Amino acid sequence: MQLTLDEITIHYEQFGEGPDLVWLTGGGGLGSDWHTWQIPYFESFFRNTTFDNRGIGKTTCTAPEPWSIADFARDAAQLIEATCEPPVAVAGLSMGALIGTQLSLDRPDLVRCAIVMGTSAEGHTGWVGDYMRAEVELRRQGGSISGAFATCHYAAALYPGSVLGDESQWNRIKAWLGSDEFLAENERSLIPQWQACIDFDVADRLPNCSVPLHVFAFGEDVQAPWPYGKRVADLAPTAEYHFFEGMGHCSIYGHTHEILNPRIKEIVERYV
Repeated sequence: MQLTLDEITIHYEQFGEGPDLVWLTGGGGLGSDWHTWQIPYFESFFRNTTFDNRGIGKTTCTAPEPWSIADFARDAAQLIEATCEPPVAVAGLSMGALIGTQLSLDRPDLVRCAIVMGTSAEGHTGWVGDYMRAEVELRRQGGSISGAFATCHYAAALYPGSVLGDESQWNRIKAWLGSDEFLAENERSLIPQWQACIDFDVADRLPNCSVPLHVFAFGEDVQAPWPYGKRVADLAPTAEYHFFEGMGHCSIYGHTHEILNPRIKEIVERYV
């Protein structure tokens, strides 16, 4: 399905019936990333909305770059207003967590609760800032990564060693990370989406957050180490901090979804 607005046409899909749960994907991720490990579990309880962010997949955007996380959050807000019955619950990972936080600050009227996973209060500082700047600089200089090297590169940042060292788990994750769609879309979207993450900074606004914010931090998260999530939880008076040992940045995709999905469901059901 498509929602056509002034500068953007958003590709989205909906599954199930009930209270609205909107899924927000990370940089380089498609809305369909949630379809394998989340939608089969959640569609019995909620109406689930997934969508491609601007810059990736079947969503098209004519607005000039650079884009900000506020732009991505405005896209999500317009989609929620047009296709859901707000207020809704939102769950976001990585860049999707930044979008969920921004949405909660800019449009609290639309959000019952936000579950933000692998997140930070600002993108330009410390390890996460240096890491993202290095990736963006490589692309700005005309470089790219592809093939088996790209698969291993992303796997090391997204999954813990327990997955990489387990042959059956590695083969399952490798099939997803190594797909032509994943690699091509990630390269196409990396500069505009990751630059928005680098520029993100809501540390000064989080103390005024009024939306229940559930921060998921993962003990083996290399891409967004858990202290970043802890800082978000410490800054926001409405935040509840959830720490998960032994999980990586994308463990919710095929590694520990059987643990995380019920936790997300329990949280959403508090507010609907």
